[in-house]
Amino acid sequence: MNAPSRRRIRPSSPAAQADLFAAPPRLPEGFRYHAEVLSVEEEETLAGELGALPFKPFDFQGYLANRQVVSFGYRYDYGTRAVVEAAPFPAFLVPLRRKIAAVFGRPEEAFRQVLINEYRPGAGIGWHRDKAQFDEVTAVSLLAPCNLRFRRKAGAASGRQTWERASLTVAPRSAYLLSGPARTIWEHSIPALDRLRYSITLRTLVAKVGVEAPSGAGADL
Repeated sequence: MNAPSRRRIRPSSPAAQADLFAAPPRLPEGFRYHAEVLSVEEEETLAGELGALPFKPFDFQGYLANRQVVSFGYRYDYGTRAVVEAAPFPAFLVPLRRKIAAVFGRPEEAFRQVLINEYRPGAGIGWHRDKAQFDEVTAVSLLAPCNLRFRRKAGAASGRQTWERASLTVAPRSAYLLSGPARTIWEHSIPALDRLRYSITLRTLVAKVGVEAPSGAGADL
């Protein structure tokens, strides 16, 4: 009687094991995300207030982007490359600032600037880091989800720049914080959206930044 043949099983390659058990890319260090920081009723009330604000197309040295913006407290002026004073915070944003400060464990008064983006259908924002005059950045998302993408340089291959990437779906009524490497090393972007979305971005200022009188021109990012 013939002995049963034995089939040798080869161990899977490290690459195959990595594919089988691959985890989603880690989000950048210093990034924090909280879902449902607002109720549906709070979102609707805020969206109604935002709809009445004097938005203008984002103006980057004469180039008008699809998204529209308005700032309070301070804004970045591309003409002078400086932070300048803007209109005071509207009363309806003060409770939101208080809530976001509590969510992320920051003092309310540290958030001295707010930039509100109105993303109409077809609008997005390209790869960027917020200007160096700003320190920590928080953002509250209203009405529609978006894909928040991150990238940072990871070296060069075959003479071409390579990137480490990560992404997250940001839900309506959520908030996130950019601090540390997520703020200073990683770039972020949002692809074009298919429906209206508002983003309320609250930022702190770098301690050494001086504030200039407004020039009447420029834009904010």
